Amino acid sequence: MNTSTLIQKVWNFCHTLRDDGVGYGDYLEQLTYLLFLKMAHEYALPPYNRDSRIPKGYDWAALRPLAGEPLEAQYLATLHRLGAQPGMLGAIFFKAQNKIQDPAKLSRLVQMIDEQAWVGMDADMKGDLYEGLLQKNAEDTKSGAGQYFTPRALIQAMVACMRPQPGQTIADPACGTGGFFLAANEWLTGTGPWLRDHGDWLGYQKPTLTKPQKAFLRDETFHGNEIVPGTRRMCLMNLMLHGVGDLVGEPSVERADALIAEPRLAVDLVLANPPFGKKSSMTITNEEGEEDRDALLYERQDFWETTSNKQLNFLQHIVSMLAVTGRAAVVLPDNVLFEGGAGEKIRRKLLESCDVHTILRLPTGIFYAQGVKANVVFFDNAPKDGRVHTKGVWFYDLRTNQHFTLKTRPLRLPDLQDFIRCYNPANRHERVATERFRYYAYDDLVNRDKASLDVFWLKDASLDNLDDLPPPDVLQQEIIEHLEAALAAFREVAAALPAR
Repeated sequence: MNTSTLIQKVWNFCHTLRDDGVGYGDYLEQLTYLLFLKMAHEYALPPYNRDSRIPKGYDWAALRPLAGEPLEAQYLATLHRLGAQPGMLGAIFFKAQNKIQDPAKLSRLVQMIDEQAWVGMDADMKGDLYEGLLQKNAEDTKSGAGQYFTPRALIQAMVACMRPQPGQTIADPACGTGGFFLAANEWLTGTGPWLRDHGDWLGYQKPTLTKPQKAFLRDETFHGNEIVPGTRRMCLMNLMLHGVGDLVGEPSVERADALIAEPRLAVDLVLANPPFGKKSSMTITNEEGEEDRDALLYERQDFWETTSNKQLNFLQHIVSMLAVTGRAAVVLPDNVLFEGGAGEKIRRKLLESCDVHTILRLPTGIFYAQGVKANVVFFDNAPKDGRVHTKGVWFYDLRTNQHFTLKTRPLRLPDLQDFIRCYNPANRHERVATERFRYYAYDDLVNRDKASLDVFWLKDASLDNLDDLPPPDVLQQEIIEHLEAALAAFREVAAALPAR
């Protein structure tokens, strides 16, 4: 069976199950369980002869010959047994459930997976198939999975600016389905159609990896957290299908709240899009020993400020994750750039303690979560020597007079070409200002009200020329985005008001 035939077959079966009320997310989970079992079975055979650590009687060989109710019973028993195992097995099958209630359709799915040899299949093909399902799941607004899915063009642009190198450790404290890890892996291995199609203007040169570097890339490069079990499961399978990680051993993605404790490992790069939404259940004790009255859960002595704002906490956590020479690129909502109180104190500390050198103002209409206005903040860690390390910040405005929608005009990597050129990854210290790219000195920024980094200078052309408005569907989407953002802000204010 060739690549296109297999992909079409998997997609067609997905549509068949949707008629029975099985959504993309549920289909992805069942596909993940069965793919894992089939790949483990293939690895146990020659020439691999590997021990999958799957208990006998709960493996693919026990599942494959059955049909009807016996298949359903065996599948349920397998999910339950493997979910109690340690390591990768327990991570993949944690709280696993059978969402396919028709035994005949379950049997067809088992047969479809059994017909294909997955281990020997090209990683690009396996990965593209799974990534396609993940994107479809993100587009399904009812599933809510869009909050875990960052636009791939944005991820690729961030990776192209950061240019990871062999042997570096890369972390994402809220890794979702693993998009940042996969793009970094593609950059390090030269795989992925985005590099084949755009490698020339990206200035991409494929690294030559030694055998130890390949092993490090597979087993030690990536470190993530994902608190939602189903999303973590999809992330681990997504990575494995792209050749990252292993069927045995400990997973590289922990099922834990990254904010709960100080990081155990200092990493070279952080690439992240922490969850949107400001509310956090966390309470902290700061460096001065000042404790929030409700600090009952845990303490973070390494944080600059106590706050319930989730994004501000993730920003502080990411700083604490970096090695002395570490670098970060983080998607953050607008409120992080201008919020007062703890937000202002954290911004001032960030500008002092790190070299915050670039902020990309993102357009609306590119995220599956409605009403999101966001930015990518690029910064480098620096020694704790008491000096101010930010000399100034370059801002790129990709928002003013830019119109994107998820369906009719989605963000593509070429839309970010001018930003990447201005960023100048080869030597970011040699930059040239343009209409959309402007430099602001440190003193100018910290003297702004609340040290606000919410900087704009371009004029909205539609305010002057009503005949040059964007198309109606784009205009409609932008109005929705603005209203959603306003609603979210009102909800946050309401949640912060004391109960009466």
